[in-house]
Amino acid sequence: MKKNYILILLILAGTAFYGHAQDALTIVRRSRDRINAATTLNRSRWIITARNGSTTERLINQYSKDSASGGSRTVVEFVQPASVAGTRFLTIEEGDTSSQWIFLPSLGKIRRIAASEGSGSFMGTDLSYDDISSSDRDPNLDTHVILREETYNGKLCYVIESRPKNSSYQYSKMIQWIEKSNWVNHKVELYDKRGTHVKTLEILELRDVQGRLSPIRTRMTTIEKGTNTTIIMENLRYDQNVPESVFSTSYLETGKVR
Repeated sequence: MKKNYILILLILAGTAFYGHAQDALTIVRRSRDRINAATTLNRSRWIITARNGSTTERLINQYSKDSASGGSRTVVEFVQPASVAGTRFLTIEEGDTSSQWIFLPSLGKIRRIAASEGSGSFMGTDLSYDDISSSDRDPNLDTHVILREETYNGKLCYVIESRPKNSSYQYSKMIQWIEKSNWVNHKVELYDKRGTHVKTLEILELRDVQGRLSPIRTRMTTIEKGTNTTIIMENLRYDQNVPESVFSTSYLETGKVR
């Protein structure tokens, strides 16, 4: 399962391989599969912190499953607070194609998310619609270059730059700090079309879950706004049965498994 939930582009390489795009691409594929599971289920608490330090929370269920063709499907379901409860979001990734739908109870209908909305805030958080689906982004959509090695939080890391081949993507480049010993991505810097560093994703806590080193606490910071969203996994399970009907617009609307 290619799931590490938010923006996981892990790469193995040394400074001797600088500029060897194919070597980096091979390692991106390997590291995307670092957590190997057919399905992922989790309940997480999202804490949204404003510039003034005030916070709001979201309780979310997420279901992810690989497709027979090698793509993936993800449903995000809001449980609390009451103002967003019942909101459901579906992403289907197949190669270089991403399709997204959202059901808003206040409107009582399903709406497809246009590609042009990818940079928009996802339900008032610091994550965009593109950020939600980027953990399943096909590595072939980007070019990857090994910049250097350095220590980050006491961990020796490869520093990797990835640039989208398609200029329509939200970001112009992503820079990651990937631990050499286990391929864990500890930090990602995200840059807009002007080359400005606009967001930072950090993995703050890892834990062994069913033999897989998994992110338990993650934070996305929007630099200019001075806001951040922290995602805390309260329950995480791999390889559980998830019915196919969950990944449908019917489930988005009803919340019921057929």
